[in-house]
Amino acid sequence: MIPDTRRNLWYDARRGEKEPDPRMSNLAVTKSPASYLVPAGTTVEGSGQGAALELGALAGKALLLILRICEVVEQESLHVSIWGSADGQDWGTQALFWCPQKFYSGATPAALNLGQRPEIKFLQARWEVNRWGRGVPRPQFKFAVEVQEVAR
Repeated sequence: MIPDTRRNLWYDARRGEKEPDPRMSNLAVTKSPASYLVPAGTTVEGSGQGAALELGALAGKALLLILRICEVVEQESLHVSIWGSADGQDWGTQALFWCPQKFYSGATPAALNLGQRPEIKFLQARWEVNRWGRGVPRPQFKFAVEVQEVAR
């Protein structure tokens, strides 16, 4: 599949199709303003976790998660996981979702469908950072994790 940037559609170049494929799109349609698991502009130098976000009306819905990395130093990595809880206290032993490990700035969207997990009322982001090579031994990232409801 190749993106047609003039019309924001996906088509299969092997078959010469130029019609939108309903299964794939480079556009995400959301219903709600963004909430944040990690507020925009957060700078971290070590592993940690964000505050619990009460989902309210978003509980049991399909969500769009966006990891936005604004600043990064060379030779370091950021690995973000999303955890769920029914009461905001017990987060279990396994993350709901792991974002791919990131080494560069940019935005990474991901879908998280809580339709099969209606008991989850809170989300929390946790992150692990790593630095290697020369220079300052501490990693430093400036990033955010947004949550929005996906329109159906």
